[in-house]
Amino acid sequence: MTNRTALVTGASRGIGLECAKALAQAGARVVLAARDTGRLEAASKEIVNASWVELDLASPDSIKSAFAKAGKIDILVNNAAVTKDNLALRMKKEDWDAVIATNLTGAFLAIQQVLAAMLKERWGRIINISSIVAESGNPGQANYVASKAGLIGLTKSLAQEIGSRNITVNAITPGFIETDMTAGLPEERKSAMLAQIPLRRFGKPADVAAAVRFLASEEASYITGHVLAVNGGLYM
Repeated sequence: MTNRTALVTGASRGIGLECAKALAQAGARVVLAARDTGRLEAASKEIVNASWVELDLASPDSIKSAFAKAGKIDILVNNAAVTKDNLALRMKKEDWDAVIATNLTGAFLAIQQVLAAMLKERWGRIINISSIVAESGNPGQANYVASKAGLIGLTKSLAQEIGSRNITVNAITPGFIETDMTAGLPEERKSAMLAQIPLRRFGKPADVAAAVRFLASEEASYITGHVLAVNGGLYM
């Protein structure tokens, strides 16, 4: 990945930060993007040849500004996501809109920002981080599940649209990964989940990052429109 530049959204912590580290270790220059500038600055210091930009995926203006500062991007990892869980009957429209705006619309607008340069160069990697629930469903997360399922549809449509220009578009569906987002779950819930995972362990951000690194590499140049499950066998 030498001479390639990768931008990772939601890169201030968790899966996004691990993805940024993995891509940097593979030789890419990495741009970390997220809302928390303090975390971004600290995280970027841990990675050789890394920089950062402030990015709010719910804001089209912020997206344009961030990508203008980042410059030409060869590898885009759409990882940033938010949750606003509730039962469908009680879900407020603003909570539905907020999750769709960041997780799906924001990812699409980010892709638009990098497409022109990728098409011109006839090389690119777009990797969308979806979720296991996009395929299995999950009660109380209609907005989140819809946004992540939408990412899979977006992935497959784009893969067909721009494949002739040597740009691959793939999605990853992580299962239960040990992050800040899952740390607060009750122990009973974690135990019940663990019992359903054939590999009998929870995933780590590095497991997802390894998949991202592979899909961004030349070794994955004949893989596009694929949905790669990184879930320990929890959903098959």
